[in-house]
Amino acid sequence: MDDALAVLEQRLGYVFVNKGLLSKALTHKSRAFESATGPLERVADNEQLEFLGDSILGFLASEMLVGRHPSFPEGRLSKLKAYLVSATHLHEVAQRLDIGKFLYLGRGEEMSGGRLKPALLANAMEALIAAIYLDGGIDPVRELVQRHVVGDFDSARSEDESLVVDYKSALQETAQALGLPVPRYTIVKEAGPEHKKMFTVEARVGNHADRAEGTSKKAAGQRAAELLLAQLQANSTEATVLG
Repeated sequence: MDDALAVLEQRLGYVFVNKGLLSKALTHKSRAFESATGPLERVADNEQLEFLGDSILGFLASEMLVGRHPSFPEGRLSKLKAYLVSATHLHEVAQRLDIGKFLYLGRGEEMSGGRLKPALLANAMEALIAAIYLDGGIDPVRELVQRHVVGDFDSARSEDESLVVDYKSALQETAQALGLPVPRYTIVKEAGPEHKKMFTVEARVGNHADRAEGTSKKAAGQRAAELLLAQLQANSTEATVLG
């Protein structure tokens, strides 16, 4: 798998001095367990690296956000950081780098589609961050995080709070608490050229509905969910007061 690892190093933009660290970062506990020849000879998996990588990523994300936005309040910076270090975002990063292709998995995990599991891929991304740190220090990790994890996120999306706060999940929880149906989303309009499309999405919960526009289906859906959530919360508050 040496040639494959060289491909991954090229994608990461970092060549390991200690190839064992790279292999460890890619080794899932299922593979380590199956490779063990005895209770004291288990192959090292990536769980400890994942633990370290989580802290390193949190620090670097905070550093970059504060550097770019010195005027942002703590609450807003916290929301942006929470998104950048979230399993959802790291899964997307790992997918772009095709990390799943390079993982060492046990037979059971392989058969159950482990190479595509979001949590497993996000964990591997954190482990790789730690492996690079241990092999080459903070500078190459900072470059990796800047290029692949942060990128142009906050310049293109930091103003779009609906992509940071998961209003769809909040709407579903509120609907459930109020005894209402599960939210449904419909794309009601697409406009503009391919490179600059605008989408209009309707969010509906029972007889309640709201619409919003966005430069992506995801953004429009989140905005519509935010508007409908506010509507349901206002109605609920009014009913409580009148009652």
